[in-house]
Amino acid sequence: MTQESLYQKSNIKRLPELSKLAPDAFKAFSQFDRAAVADGVVPQKTKELIAVAVAHVTGCPYCIDIHVNAVKKLEASKEEMAEAIMVATALKAGSAMAHGVNALQAYDGSSEDELYAKSNIDRLGEFAELAPEAFKAFTQFDKEAMKPGLINQKDKELIAVAVAHVTGCPYCIEIHTKNAKSLDVTREEMAEAIMVGTALKAGSAVAHGVNALNAYDA
Repeated sequence: MTQESLYQKSNIKRLPELSKLAPDAFKAFSQFDRAAVADGVVPQKTKELIAVAVAHVTGCPYCIDIHVNAVKKLEASKEEMAEAIMVATALKAGSAMAHGVNALQAYDGSSEDELYAKSNIDRLGEFAELAPEAFKAFTQFDKEAMKPGLINQKDKELIAVAVAHVTGCPYCIEIHTKNAKSLDVTREEMAEAIMVGTALKAGSAVAHGVNALNAYDA
């Protein structure tokens, strides 16, 4: 099988082949995936908005297509979808920005063995002098993306917590978990959001398995 396009909607039809090639693992993943996005203490619509956001961080076109259609069926508006994507964008950019404090530590020849000390984040403001216009623009974007809109601030922070676990930014996890807690997000709600993020990160790998099948059979 040869094709120029690496991403076609029809590729996903090959996914059931993986259930025959690795049946036990595929079954276990499918059960986890369904449980993660099912209605719980976090409503299913919110979970699907989280899924859409995370899919834009993993960059999986199959996941984007599947979860946009799923959230549309749950009557999310195009504007709500866009707000979720903006939160994901802010968090993905924010992960790079936050890690800039590690760059400052390295550049200054820090002898600290602990690479992720909480206090490192206190250096973030230095970028206001080092790259003032870009830093100002970033902080304004981050503020706009996270402020309440059609998606309330609590749900935006749940999205942020989930995305932070996908970007793997410990500073972002620390900041947005505390923000979520201040908005009365429960441990159970936080855990469910993290499970959606986990399912989407794993789901991206599974979905791309159809590309592996195409490549193997070429």
